[in-house]
Amino acid sequence: MIEKKAELLAPAGDLEKLKIAVLYGADAVYLGGEAYGLRAKAKNFDLETMKEGIDFAHSHGAKVYVTANIYAHNEDFEGMAEYFKEVYKIGADALLISDLGVFSVASKAVPEMEIHVSTQANNTNFESACMWYKLGARRIVAARELSFAEIKKIRENIPSDMDIEAFVHGAMCISYSGRCLLSNYLTGRDSNRGECAHPCRWKYYLTEETRPGEYMPVIENERGTFIFNSKDLCMIEHIPELLDAGVKSFKIEGRMKTSFYVGSVVKAYRQAIDDYFEDPEKYEKNKEFYVCEASKASHRSYTTGFYFHKPDGNEQIYSNSAYERGYDFVGMVESYDEKNGTAFVTQRNKFSVGDVCEVMPASGADWDMKIEKMQDENGVGILSAPHAQQLVKVKFDRPVQKYDMLIKKIN
Repeated sequence: MIEKKAELLAPAGDLEKLKIAVLYGADAVYLGGEAYGLRAKAKNFDLETMKEGIDFAHSHGAKVYVTANIYAHNEDFEGMAEYFKEVYKIGADALLISDLGVFSVASKAVPEMEIHVSTQANNTNFESACMWYKLGARRIVAARELSFAEIKKIRENIPSDMDIEAFVHGAMCISYSGRCLLSNYLTGRDSNRGECAHPCRWKYYLTEETRPGEYMPVIENERGTFIFNSKDLCMIEHIPELLDAGVKSFKIEGRMKTSFYVGSVVKAYRQAIDDYFEDPEKYEKNKEFYVCEASKASHRSYTTGFYFHKPDGNEQIYSNSAYERGYDFVGMVESYDEKNGTAFVTQRNKFSVGDVCEVMPASGADWDMKIEKMQDENGVGILSAPHAQQLVKVKFDRPVQKYDMLIKKIN
């Protein structure tokens, strides 16, 4: 068995995504409860569902970290200590916190619980990391604005039992470590309390004060007007550099993303990490494959962020805010009948008899299959599955398992 010398940490926007993340290879997941997290628009977890997720993760050897990384106002503290006690009671492995007041409440309410310091706390130097350590934190999430050299300097100057977690994949924020006021100003939705409207992805024009209604396009070398729209981070080709810098936990962004995104990206990074520790030469030879696998779900063009150098104009997308997408996620396996070689599949996008799909299992290589026969849940033959969440029976060429996915290449 391969020793896992780096933690692969995946987003869990809901219970299904948690299970997919764990089954597809994550060592740990992070999720939000119904309060105190920075993804208010995610489905998130009530305590009952959170316990189910924690129990599932623990039964598969994975950990669960609960986000409480808002910047709190006075009214936010009501009931907070009790909430932390409940989260600890149901078995969460750590809290993820950025606000010093929230940290203080957690330290008193659940003194035995591990606390990680969110990237929102702007962890950019070893002095602040050491101060968080003295307060009781055992992990910092490095600010996205750090280079490999800066992370390595922090690693060399913090206690050996303090870990560094860093983002390796997903959306980048236009503002410093996510501390943004643009959403507050334009929409009244507080990005630092979980309600960001993502105005950095919008298209902007310029107006002159005395000429209301006259819109002048904001031009960046004639490439367009999406002046805040960053490319997505992808570090799957740089695992050796991440390890050399002292990163212990590789964090994937995306609690608002789809189950397909979670499964495909986690699976790609799991294979890349395992291949590297098995044989660095094998990893080097397969870099292009890992990138392709991680790119199957919707994404923007990729960047390495601040790791090698400070981003310039090439790290932005000026022409549009659309995603690149090579595949449609068309179905999720719900159950498999080994005797008949059929599975019930929940439709996620339309697919039809005659389509050539890829089957993406939680582990092992993907494989192609032509849809030869379909039935509705009552056993009546059908030619297509056009309805959202429609349950259909599909004949498979090989055995499949619950949470295996059907994907279809976009022509």
